[in-house]
Amino acid sequence: MQHRLFHIEGIIEFKPRVFRDDRGYFTETFSLKWFEPFGLSPNFVQDNQSVSKKGVLRGLHFQKPPHAQGKLVRVSTGKALDVAVDLRKGSPTFGQHTACILDAAEHNLLYIPEGFAHGFVALEDNTTFLYKCTDFYAPETEGGILWNDPALGIDWGVSEPLVSPKDEVLPLLQDFDSLF
Repeated sequence: MQHRLFHIEGIIEFKPRVFRDDRGYFTETFSLKWFEPFGLSPNFVQDNQSVSKKGVLRGLHFQKPPHAQGKLVRVSTGKALDVAVDLRKGSPTFGQHTACILDAAEHNLLYIPEGFAHGFVALEDNTTFLYKCTDFYAPETEGGILWNDPALGIDWGVSEPLVSPKDEVLPLLQDFDSLF
């Protein structure tokens, strides 16, 4: 198992070992042991899956306390640009983001703790996006930040993404009062 830390504290990319032979491959897609070196022990309670065609952008979403969610995300088919924006009050990286290519061929995963807005854009057709969450979906606590907020400066790598009507009207970061 390899890992990579980002400039924003708490974001971790995991790169599990893949064992290949003429039959195919085997890899672990999750182990709580991966988190031990970081003093973490997330309790994942729900798994979600979406399938998107190339150019679909979902996000930037979060859930507010008391139902804030940490997520462990990956793609099982296709490729996606995954983005996390720090919304933690008092964080030295508040409003900054990380971006990571999740690639089914690489089997990499990204851990995003509570206190972040999260989104992704599918870079290939039929991108299957999987995420483990540390709390259950609670619609009364959901929120978001506008995906193309100029203050965030996110380069999504697509000129005209397909975005839901709901995601097109999310507030700007400047209008967000952090609850984390």
